[in-house]
Amino acid sequence: MIVKEISVKSVLSKSQVYDYAMNPYRGCSHGCRYCYAAFMKRFTGHREPWGEFVDVKINAPELLAKEIERKPVGRVWVSGVCDPYQPVEKEYRLTRKCLEVLLGAGWPVTVQTKSSLVLRDIDLLRTSGNVEAGFSITTADEKIRQIFEPGASPIGERIEALNALHGRGIKTFAMIAPILPGAERLPDALEGAVDYVLVDRLNYHYANRVYREQNLAWAIENRFFAEMGRKLADEFRRKGIPLQLVF
Repeated sequence: MIVKEISVKSVLSKSQVYDYAMNPYRGCSHGCRYCYAAFMKRFTGHREPWGEFVDVKINAPELLAKEIERKPVGRVWVSGVCDPYQPVEKEYRLTRKCLEVLLGAGWPVTVQTKSSLVLRDIDLLRTSGNVEAGFSITTADEKIRQIFEPGASPIGERIEALNALHGRGIKTFAMIAPILPGAERLPDALEGAVDYVLVDRLNYHYANRVYREQNLAWAIENRFFAEMGRKLADEFRRKGIPLQLVF
């Protein structure tokens, strides 16, 4: 893993999902094979494969404090194109420092991760009633997880972390995106751990090759996602868990 410290000119950007996105790192060591954020290599000049480099935005907290002084208050997605709790966060603590800035100023925050390291910051997340924390969970099958998300936390750890966050009064959600084989077992696994669920399909551009390599070409067809999405929606709603299909 190539880790490089950099300084940036902006850290708070407009988002198509929430009002803003805040990324304390560039790149992600989780190396998910379907990751749409791999497009960033076109603009950063990295030659390393996606998942093998992380740029650490060492001035992110100080820069964020200045940016929120001149921008309208809005919900901040932490993060949009990296995992805010990937392993380098243990050393640099940039996500925590940025959360301290945002929550200290009363900004609403949505944290999304695949790492149980988020539990380190429960004390901070509980200081605001306008915080939600979610996990990307694409399958309940650990073998499938290892194929598509080789550097991310095991599924069981993510669900345990969601239960811990939910149990401490923090609003929680699961993002099933993309839907992978084994996702049909998630309604049972997530019951009692989340306030709501979002479901999206595969990003074809970055993941078709992986599906073909693993002899899962059948799943590329649109009907897999449509049928599985409907099944997940029915099962989660039967359990009283709100679900939104975003495709």
